[in-house]
Amino acid sequence: MAAESATGGAAPALPQSVLFCCDHNAVRSPMAEGIMKKLYGTRAYIQSVGVNNDMEIDGFAVAVCAEIGVELSRHRSRSFDEMEQWGDDLSSFDLVLALSPASQRRALDLTQFYHLDVEYWPVLDPTGMVDDRDTRMALYRQTRDQIIARLTERFGPPPGA
Repeated sequence: MAAESATGGAAPALPQSVLFCCDHNAVRSPMAEGIMKKLYGTRAYIQSVGVNNDMEIDGFAVAVCAEIGVELSRHRSRSFDEMEQWGDDLSSFDLVLALSPASQRRALDLTQFYHLDVEYWPVLDPTGMVDDRDTRMALYRQTRDQIIARLTERFGPPPGA
């Protein structure tokens, strides 16, 4: 029996492989990767990349994901180029979920010769918006919660939910 989506119709089946991408693979895409793995387990191969690999995992992203039992502290940022160097061919993914305009452009450029779905999910970039720790944590939680909402809207409730 298919899961019901938020709009009342049957939720689409979970793809076999999903790639999340954003600008630096330091906040949004690793959060999405970790959250999807937590919600849907090993039912799909899930990875994340950035347009650039010039930042380490963001400590605020690690903290707000830890609040919901998602471990990100061991995440190592990587770019599209590094992903392919390490043996993950873009064509092996069923779905690319771009969380920033720059990553959507890069994914579309790289997938123009593949039969591969690329979706753009506009998700808040909480970095550098405020200096106050409490307000910054609230923004990161908002980003985390947006990702959870998008995942459950797109793929239905997680098993056992």
